[in-house]
Amino acid sequence: MKNPAPTIENTPRYVQVGDGYAATLVVTGYPAEVGPAWLDPLLAWPGRLDVVVHLDPLPAPVAATQLRRQRARLESTRRDDAATGRLGDPLTDAAAEDAAELADRVARGESKLFRVGLYLSVHAQSVDELDDAVADVRATAASMLLDTQPATWRQLQGWTTCLPLATDGLNMRRVMDTEALAAMFPLASPDLPAPLPGEPAAAGGVLYGLNPASHGVVWWDRWTQHNANSVVLARSGAGKSYLVKLEILRSLADGVHVSIIDPDNEYLRLVDAVGGVTLALGAEGVRLNPLDIPPGDRRPQARTYRALFLHTLIAVLLGHQPPPTERAALDGAINTAYNNAGITNDPATWRRPAPLLRDVADALTAQDTAAGTTLAARLAPWTTGSFRHLFDGPTTTVPSGQLVCWSTRQLPDELRAPGMLLALDAIWRDVDTPVTAAPRRLVVVDEAWTLLRDGEGARFLARLAKSARKRRAGLAVITQDVGDLLGSELGQIVIANAATQILLRQAPQAIELVADAFGLTGGEARQLLSAGRGQGLLLSGTHRVAFDVVASPREHQLCTGDLELS
Repeated sequence: MKNPAPTIENTPRYVQVGDGYAATLVVTGYPAEVGPAWLDPLLAWPGRLDVVVHLDPLPAPVAATQLRRQRARLESTRRDDAATGRLGDPLTDAAAEDAAELADRVARGESKLFRVGLYLSVHAQSVDELDDAVADVRATAASMLLDTQPATWRQLQGWTTCLPLATDGLNMRRVMDTEALAAMFPLASPDLPAPLPGEPAAAGGVLYGLNPASHGVVWWDRWTQHNANSVVLARSGAGKSYLVKLEILRSLADGVHVSIIDPDNEYLRLVDAVGGVTLALGAEGVRLNPLDIPPGDRRPQARTYRALFLHTLIAVLLGHQPPPTERAALDGAINTAYNNAGITNDPATWRRPAPLLRDVADALTAQDTAAGTTLAARLAPWTTGSFRHLFDGPTTTVPSGQLVCWSTRQLPDELRAPGMLLALDAIWRDVDTPVTAAPRRLVVVDEAWTLLRDGEGARFLARLAKSARKRRAGLAVITQDVGDLLGSELGQIVIANAATQILLRQAPQAIELVADAFGLTGGEARQLLSAGRGQGLLLSGTHRVAFDVVASPREHQLCTGDLELS
């Protein structure tokens, strides 16, 4: 059975459209002078309010005739007052002077006249809410010296007037000149747009903060955008980790599963407080085997995918891609190591213990070729040398749960980027495994510059940014080194695939690069240079809004930046 079509009920005070209500107000009085963006208080009203302007240009001869008649009426009033001995009316004197000045500008072609209708359509979910909203909008308009009247008995015409039909059913106009109209524009609110008429309000999302310009709430749902990826760019100490921790905490309450790559143990307090799991890479007895095949993966290419990842990992370990001869030798050694372990392309064999990195090195040596021997020797630090502990054995544990933190603080600098890559790979193996009704997953990569400065690591991150949307996942990249992200083609790919972009305080040396990359205005660039801790811009497509981060005392306690040094 089909749903019945929405109905419209017309009453003297409002119209009911479907399950919503709307009331139209007509602006009947205006202040004598207006400044730039004088409609902003209405455009920033924290609710569903349509501000509609109908414009009709007046032909020059008609405008001149009307101005002449208006000046004649005003001048006759002034002369009559003088002849009868009454005191002059200051409003009449000011209106006469304004009319004379406007007539001069119209005669010289410096200004034009327009018939203008300004209407306000207020929306709510119930009649009581509508009455409160109408009273609030009228009070806001009164604070701007605008007189408003409800379109009583003409609410249906008022509702259609406020639709994008270019039809004015009320036809309650005032004459304005070009300067007053120009001060209306741009018709843009400093707040994010409300849902379109007929669309329900967003059920998810998290609170990012308050808009300092309008004091409105900045509420954002990354999961309703084109993709759930985000980038956070800020200089050190601008509050980027604080903001990300708040979003993680609030996303957990929304049912999102979160995995964090934490280079500085900044998230341990938060993880412990909410019952999350932490895996400290580099700690005694903690190992990750990059050749493990996910137990739940039954795709015939799973073994091939692991071989390709090992190519990427070894390029990161070495700092560059090996020469073609060494890559060919490595590919053969990987296949040999899998075959020696009894693991073929048959998924039934994938439960057997996977080979280790040292088994691949042994297979390289057994090839008895110059390329294989050279590559095995170059891999010695990670197979038999000082850095072997992370790879020297089967994977000890792969944590699971709604919040998992992969700490890389205990890794030496030489293993920091490979460790982040291994953690990302382990996270992504879990995300990439086909699961019925998989939860939404957010993967947070803090201090991503560690991975972005390496070509293969940046390439891997770019692939994840492209693939996340198809797997109900979002990739959040946080970095303070803006040059590593904006200065490379792969970094630009990460930004291009992030529907949510957050800019906090920027360094003067990087502001030009940031402004060019994100199309910032001069005012926005200056705002980012002088922004305080936790102040920034949220950008998504054509939407952009400033915000100040807000947190409850308990949230602040969990998200403050004191490092866990243990």
